[in-house]
Amino acid sequence: MKDSNEPASRREAETNMPFEIDPASVRTEYELLHLLRRLISRYGFAHFMIARLPLADEQRFSERLVLSNWPAELVRQYDAGDTFQTSELVERLRQTKLPVTGGPELMEPAGKGAGKAAVFRLPPHAGMGHFAVLLHTTYGEPFVAVLSGTRDEPAGAERATLYLALLQLFECLERTFDAGSGAREKLSSREVECLRWAAAGKSSDEIAIILGISAYTVSSYFKSATRKLDAVNRMQAIARAMRMKLI
Repeated sequence: MKDSNEPASRREAETNMPFEIDPASVRTEYELLHLLRRLISRYGFAHFMIARLPLADEQRFSERLVLSNWPAELVRQYDAGDTFQTSELVERLRQTKLPVTGGPELMEPAGKGAGKAAVFRLPPHAGMGHFAVLLHTTYGEPFVAVLSGTRDEPAGAERATLYLALLQLFECLERTFDAGSGAREKLSSREVECLRWAAAGKSSDEIAIILGISAYTVSSYFKSATRKLDAVNRMQAIARAMRMKLI
């Protein structure tokens, strides 16, 4: 019996220990993702998400996401529903600096009336609880960090530990923003224009007409901008350009 209890006792001891982070040692998003996975594993969550707090309706949910291990299908459902900016979660975060906790209802539109679809109750978030905090960059830009899982609602010292851990991880994230600031000087005005129009939902053909250049040239600008921003595709390049306030 002693042997069978040791793993559980070890997990409990680890959970009670502070989640130590050295923000100065984290330089890349890959390292930050590794720390976020460690955090949710230690505290029994399944998913994490860091996104810009919605301030208007000009962006899709997927474009607000910065770091996440949410399934792609779930992100697509949020995009299709276009409800994140009106969710109970966002509404409550706008009214407090304290952590917000709750169940699947947090992801539903605030004041949801009968008959409205609740795609957020579909797997994998059905039955899950959420722990969310509002965080700000040094320049005041608001972000939301959410941990989701089927575990009990955090309370007491654990609640404070999670808040501190997310604050430290967010500082690490802001450092990665600063590390990419050199791209501001590297991107040409045409590359910025193409990214800006793409973020507004324009296709390459439409951008070519707007800028009076060929679609082939537009594609070349996207390729060079993606390389300079150290992105893997056009969407990631747009997201990084937004984070660095290039567009």
